[in-house]
Amino acid sequence: MSTSSFSQRLDQILKRMAVAAASVGRSVDDVTLIGVSKRKPIEDMQLAYSAGLRHFGENRAQEVRDKFAAFSPENITRHFIGHLQSNKVKYLPGRVDIIHTVDSTNIADQIDQKFGEHGLRIAVLVEVNISGESSKEGVGPEQAFSLASYCLEKPNLEFKGLMTIGPLTDDQTIIRQSFRHMRLLNDDIGQQLGLDKAGLILSMGMSGDFEIAIEEGASHIRVGTALFGEREY
Repeated sequence: MSTSSFSQRLDQILKRMAVAAASVGRSVDDVTLIGVSKRKPIEDMQLAYSAGLRHFGENRAQEVRDKFAAFSPENITRHFIGHLQSNKVKYLPGRVDIIHTVDSTNIADQIDQKFGEHGLRIAVLVEVNISGESSKEGVGPEQAFSLASYCLEKPNLEFKGLMTIGPLTDDQTIIRQSFRHMRLLNDDIGQQLGLDKAGLILSMGMSGDFEIAIEEGASHIRVGTALFGEREY
């Protein structure tokens, strides 16, 4: 992929984001695009950076360890967005700026411990399985407040909001209902915890449904295939 071809893809995504935001009276500046470069080479990440992308997401701790050691230009934000196993947390301190996928008190404890050992604090999101699908990670909506409160008490964690993966369906009504439920849940938890609503993060929406996510209040969307193309393996 060339810089120009990536720039074209990026421009198309940004235009679609702007249309979606404007349709509900939002500013596209309030939505952060995370480019998900999983299983893509560092060279593609460098092209993306040259084209103007500044938020990068990875879903494997080993790729975080390997890629972000070799790719660390100025002014990027590094997001971990995949399922996190406790024995892989050790790869993240100093290599990511925010973790989207806290789904248990055990993982919260592990992150708190490992980052604390390095004298670091880390922003975290609680992952919610809003659709209840057995194939997805995350806590149920009824457990989200408890886990968010738990994270807030940890000295090395900074709870920032919620994350979800949309329902596996082509029914846009179901997708929209799920994302709307997430926005209401995020707002409610933020209010109960006394957090500034303007600083809350709601991470939802991917290549196939990010426009609906923006319309329903996403602050961060995670786009991989639409930006970087199909993955080779």
